[in-house]
Amino acid sequence: MTTEMHFNSHVRRIIGATVALVNALSPGEDGGRAVAEPAGAPLRDAVRVALTAAGYDSSPTQQQAQSLLPHVRRARSVFGLLDGDDLAGAAELVNRMLRDTRARPELDLRPDGGYGLHFHGPDDSFERGWAAGIAAGLAMAIGGDLGSRLGVCAAPACDRVYVDLSKNAHRRFCSTRCQNRVKAAAHRARRR
Repeated sequence: MTTEMHFNSHVRRIIGATVALVNALSPGEDGGRAVAEPAGAPLRDAVRVALTAAGYDSSPTQQQAQSLLPHVRRARSVFGLLDGDDLAGAAELVNRMLRDTRARPELDLRPDGGYGLHFHGPDDSFERGWAAGIAAGLAMAIGGDLGSRLGVCAAPACDRVYVDLSKNAHRRFCSTRCQNRVKAAAHRARRR
């Protein structure tokens, strides 16, 4: 029997933004291609694109984009810990992130007239707000027993992260491109 994913819309969006930021700003490998940490204007553009792709309207300054890097690095570590089945280590790191960002819940008015639970930092700055949101989103995922849905791509030569929103919780790859690479390699190996 399969069960449906139960991230609420805000948690889904903030986790989506976290995934997009980690993948856009983390050095490593993406499907066999080396990825460097962006700097300068490419960093600002990568942050803007990642947040826009997750549904946020964002035009950060160069300094604002730069200020997110330490928080994104810590979020990347959380995904690695969860992927390595170190739930306690991930929880400890997220707790430190929550304390450091002083994330606090607040009900914000939604466009439809209702209220949504959001997390803010001690001020409304770009960095503190996003750092608190990232920490709180990861905390809600882990605290809601959904930490197992956050992972690192299982394809060779790829270390991009993902959130599994499928019903059966069997996702192992960051993209269909990586999934297809692995399937094609397995097919070629069987034919030999």
